[in-house]
Amino acid sequence: METKKYLSLIDREMAQMPDFVKEYQLETRHSLTTSYQYLTEIRRFFSWLIAENLTQAKSPSQVLPSDLEKLSRSDVMLYLDKLEHSRNKQGHLNSPTTVNRSLNALRSLYKYLTITADKKNGEPYFDRNVMLKINSLPYTSTLNYRAHALEAHMYTGNLKYQFMDFLDQKFAGLCSGRAISSFKQNKERDMAVIALILGTGIRVSECAGVDMRDLNLKEATLDITRKGGQRDSVPVADWTLPYLEKYLAIRADRYKAPATNKDFFLTRYHQECRRMTTNAIEKWLASILLPSATGHPLTPHKLRHTVASELYQATKDQVMVAQQLGQKGTSATDLYTHVDQREQRAALNASAKQNKSSSD
Repeated sequence: METKKYLSLIDREMAQMPDFVKEYQLETRHSLTTSYQYLTEIRRFFSWLIAENLTQAKSPSQVLPSDLEKLSRSDVMLYLDKLEHSRNKQGHLNSPTTVNRSLNALRSLYKYLTITADKKNGEPYFDRNVMLKINSLPYTSTLNYRAHALEAHMYTGNLKYQFMDFLDQKFAGLCSGRAISSFKQNKERDMAVIALILGTGIRVSECAGVDMRDLNLKEATLDITRKGGQRDSVPVADWTLPYLEKYLAIRADRYKAPATNKDFFLTRYHQECRRMTTNAIEKWLASILLPSATGHPLTPHKLRHTVASELYQATKDQVMVAQQLGQKGTSATDLYTHVDQREQRAALNASAKQNKSSSD
């Protein structure tokens, strides 16, 4: 269901694109969600070019590679400035993250047009890449501040065990009506979803895509398909295995799964057994795991951040964290070196004591 949804959305965007963008889409390897996001950002940029008379095109589908080739750095900066001062559907100004996502989409397209494309006797569409002159927007808060804010919403240490016990023993008492019925019906599955993400650090889309053959309980390993289609294998924390075993014990009977069904996390929809989708997992977390119930709003990303933070604190190895999370480099793991401010405070106090002793 999730794959069909994004394929439909991508087809809708592709119908509005010129041929060179369709070629770009076919020849680049992004996840379905990233492909859809990038195409919407490219269309938004093309619409801005038309509105600003920077192209003779009347619609995004008529934009030419030469229109992009001639753009100056100041043209692109004007576009980014417009994005910065535009409001989203919630009425808030676009965040640096939103603006940078648009910039990343344009960088990806320009890389294809100037390097990857093989059009004119083996040459790309053009050589000049104006996007190389554009820097990403800085965050409006320091790394230390963002780490501190993130730490308040993590389930590190004993908190994750307390949280799982809360779900197991007390959460149903806070539900009402249909929510109670749904939670009781799916309790083992839902707790297994949380345990698997907390026990591996995988993305919610990777969790939804797990097949029966991917999980090896004996070896405590999980094979997954990462963003871009790459296959990977990660260890699973031992404490999560009982939750997975409890779910497997009821999976076939509870969801009426035929023996040939390969999907790991299942749901019943219109009397049919189906794979639980990424969207379904995110909606479920948002709708039933309320901040008032646990003290912390819960999202798949915060579960993933919890794993990254705990693994870094235990190993001080950013490469290991990046490998566990399926990241290509360690730049994205810098945040986790700042998450636990207790070490930073201890060092500050130790330094103060040392200076005091020296002065005495």
